[in-house]
Amino acid sequence: MNFGWGVLKLLSLYYQLLIIMNGQGKLYFRYGTMGSAKTALLLTQAYNFEERNMQYLCMKPIIDNRESANVIRSRIGIERACSWIYPEMDLYEYLKGEFERTLEVKAWVLVDEAQFLSKAQVDQLARIVDDYGVNVICYGLRTDFQSHVFEGSLRLFELADTIDEIKSTCSCGRKTIINARIDANGDVVTDGDQVEIGGDAGVIAELRAPNAMRSNLKKDNKYDTYLLKR
Repeated sequence: MNFGWGVLKLLSLYYQLLIIMNGQGKLYFRYGTMGSAKTALLLTQAYNFEERNMQYLCMKPIIDNRESANVIRSRIGIERACSWIYPEMDLYEYLKGEFERTLEVKAWVLVDEAQFLSKAQVDQLARIVDDYGVNVICYGLRTDFQSHVFEGSLRLFELADTIDEIKSTCSCGRKTIINARIDANGDVVTDGDQVEIGGDAGVIAELRAPNAMRSNLKKDNKYDTYLLKR
């Protein structure tokens, strides 16, 4: 009994030491429009951590239940396994449990599609940063197709230690700001659910006031269209 208690005590001390050694973490929010290579940047970051034997974890909200595997995929063809984030999941308790189970505090947590996090989940990630010294990098959109800020994105703007914009270029050559939803005819859609699962609509990234040139862009078929099969 005494020997078993001693081992558990040593493991507990080791775990606490890992937390202390992990230092002061930060909560990052890196946002951009559709097609700004947010996911590709996350996957590149994960690859760099892996090359340096740094401990990390990839996570993603499960907004499309038709996914057959828990992976983060980029349009450029690369992917990596991840842990799903469910709508009611307590991220603080989940990550705390993972750290205790493995006796290993991950130095970095990478979250894709962070706009779909709830306000409470962003708060939970902030607590993980503060209590465990973990660095959490969230990648996501700022606004939806109606130019309304997503719940998760709004809370990240409020809490993140570091906020970076991932910039991309519209077909007209200027910086993209808006995520516009278009139908099969190329017309802009202004009504509908914030997230459309399995629809035929696409999303394009464009500047805020492209109406004057939209007809020419449509005529010349110069839209950069990114289909959201959701």
